[in-house]
Order: sequence, then structure tokens, then C-alpha cells
Amino acid sequence: MARAPRIEYAGAIYHVMNRGNHQDSIFKDNVDRGIFLKTLAETSLASGWVEHSFVLMDNHYHLLIETQRPTLVKVMQYLNSTYTRRYNVRHKTYGHLFQGRYKALVVDGENPGYFLTVSDYIHLNPVRGRGRRAHDLKGLLKDPWSSAGWLAGRRKKRPPWLRWERVDGQLGLKRWSGRWFRPAWPVAGRH
Repeated sequence: MARAPRIEYAGAIYHVMNRGNHQDSIFKDNVDRGIFLKTLAETSLASGWVEHSFVLMDNHYHLLIETQRPTLVKVMQYLNSTYTRRYNVRHKTYGHLFQGRYKALVVDGENPGYFLTVSDYIHLNPVRGRGRRAHDLKGLLKDPWSSAGWLAGRRKKRPPWLRWERVDGQLGLKRWSGRWFRPAWPVAGRH
């Protein structure tokens, strides 16, 4: 049976995720994570993608992206194959790194509740995955492999390909000279 074609259109927002083959690690260490983020940066800047949220786990990743043109399939193929090639060269291995086809769910960007729910799901993934409790959520803002700290304005040197405007706008937050008029992304939840 043939695969269903991907839904692609200009301005589409997707929750994209992919995991390691046999649920194995796709990041053995922080160097691998840095290589993935570098590859993601190159991919985003070349394709014109807007990255809204991301998190890198040991055996999978999540992205919340917006495409300016219908390029999801080609750009995801480039991202995954380029990172796999770099990973294989570094670790002197070969073959597939990812468990087949990535998942890409279309997100209704006009529905603030849905968009923010997806962004929260992505940022809270490490908490659920590592069995942390609610009081450990502050650590998320310091996690270099998640966009949570940058989006909350708690981390400096935000990558230029990571955009905060839509997340903040849907939260009703405004920035002025890098400072918040209202408190940043609440750690314990939203009201």
C-alpha cells in the first residue's frame, strides 16, 4: 500500500518528530546534539523555515516549524540525511539512523490554544521522559537542547533561526529591549 502524500502548502505549521532506528539513541553526547542544531540552523536558514519550538531527547526530537513555501518533504529529507551522514562519519558507522519516515502533524496556527499546546508538549517532553516532578520544571529553562529558555527570555544568544514572536504573541506577551512587560512563560503552567 502506498504512503499517503504529505500535506504541504506555503505558511503551513507542523509538529515534526523523528526517532532513532529501533528506538536507539540519535544523540550519543552533546557534540551530536550540537551537530544536529547546526544542521537544523543551516536547513532553516537555507529553506526559509521558521522554527518556533524544539527539543532534543536522547532517541528522538520534536520541532514546531512553519514553512514559507511547500518544502516540508525535501527539507526534512535534507535535514535527516545530512545529520545521519555527519553522525555516521563521526562515529565511524553506517546505515540508517532514524526509524523510517518522520511524523509531521499539521498545526492550526490560527488556533492559539492548539499552537501553544503543541509548543508546551514539545517543551515538557524532557520532564515526562526523564520522570521529573513539577518542581524540576525550572531546569527546562536552562536546558541547552530545548528552546524553552530562549522563548522565555531566560537564555541569552538566541539562535537567529529560532523565532519567539508567534509563541509570545499567542501568550499575549510583548518584549521591549529584551525585557518582559509580563512574566515570561510560567514554569508551573498557563492561566
